[in-house]
Amino acid sequence: MPKHNDKNCHALVDSIVSGMDTGDLMSFAHEHLLRHYYENADAFLLDWDNYDMEEAVLSRLTKEIAEQFLADYASVDLSEFTAIEDEAAESLSKHEGYLELHGLYRLSDAVAESLSKCEGDLYLEGLTSLSDAAAESLSKYEGDLCLNGLVNLSDAATESLSKHDGDLNLNGLTSLSDAAAETLSKHDGQLSLSGLTELSDAAAESLSKHKGSIDLNGLTSLSDAAATFLSKMETTTLSYDPPALPKTASQILYEAGHVGG
Repeated sequence: MPKHNDKNCHALVDSIVSGMDTGDLMSFAHEHLLRHYYENADAFLLDWDNYDMEEAVLSRLTKEIAEQFLADYASVDLSEFTAIEDEAAESLSKHEGYLELHGLYRLSDAVAESLSKCEGDLYLEGLTSLSDAAAESLSKYEGDLCLNGLVNLSDAATESLSKHDGDLNLNGLTSLSDAAAETLSKHDGQLSLSGLTELSDAAAESLSKHKGSIDLNGLTSLSDAAATFLSKMETTTLSYDPPALPKTASQILYEAGHVGG
């Protein structure tokens, strides 16, 4: 029998979760929270009004753990934490290198401000929303930003992120307004929007002016007019899936030198 350790534990969890559908995961979370309640029933019953179930089950990244990570990167897996203290983020602001904080599902403005001072790539794949103030802070981050969990962005947040100097990954977005496309076209660096399945003609015209490569590998619907706009981009800058697009749109792009990828 293999010796129990954190690596084995994570591998087991990964193998279980990967085989679950959304309903299974919801049931699992429900059972987990109920079990936590029964294990902490006394505290719950003594202070019903102030008992925070969500807070109780969070895996929190503290300043002490952050300092341990800075001393020995291999000793801490930052991606396993679902919450982070402001003081921990302040400590991590000294870090030079990539940070994988996939487990965080929300970010305070103070934490965003601290993390924006790091140097390297920043992975925040678990975030599903971002405040305007946090977006403004992250736009100043010097490195690649991976925000693939975001499913929508306010106009103000979009405007801020468009000013980010580096790769910007927003693959969680499944729709893009014409105004948002125009704003993001000002971004300088690789722009990844592979969650989009369709693009309006106006949005395509705006994105065609983007200074850098664009990943649109999720597109399955594209008009000939939109394809014509995108065809004017440099041939090395557009990524798309030719078989997924309408034949005529794919042909327009191919004849302009865009072979997909």
